[in-house]
Amino acid sequence: MTELEQVNAEEIKGYLTELNDELRSMDVKGEICLYGGAVMALAYNARPDTDDVDAIFEPVRYIRRAAGRVAEKHELEKGWLNHAVKMFLVPHEKRILLDLSHLKIYMPTPDYLLAMKVLSARVNTMDRADLEVLIRELGLKSPDEVLTIVKHYYPHKEVKPAARKLVQELFD
Repeated sequence: MTELEQVNAEEIKGYLTELNDELRSMDVKGEICLYGGAVMALAYNARPDTDDVDAIFEPVRYIRRAAGRVAEKHELEKGWLNHAVKMFLVPHEKRILLDLSHLKIYMPTPDYLLAMKVLSARVNTMDRADLEVLIRELGLKSPDEVLTIVKHYYPHKEVKPAARKLVQELFD
């Protein structure tokens, strides 16, 4: 099996559609909420591709089984649908991104995605472009507005100095 290197929005949508088909064959309905680069590619056309598909999903056992079948078919890493993002999440609103017969696919609101992106921002990655898109989407006018959103969702997390600098640069 190969690692999920770079996948584009069309490929992600195709894998999710096949996941829906697998769930239909099991007579199971599921829900997924996507995060990170997958949302930026699918919902905002903000990037050509991503190197992972971060998501939380229910029912976990069935979706993992279905995702395993999709992985086998396309020679993907078994964990192409990455569930690790779960440990970083706090309560937030979601919107429906795709509504398939046996799979509802959600995404977080742009303000929540922005808060996550600021806290995880890395230099020399797509994070800068992602932040630009989300700031524009939200109509924010200053770094303080960005940091207020981060504090709303993550009141006890400290924004790294490099991330603060990056946010400031986006408004300079």
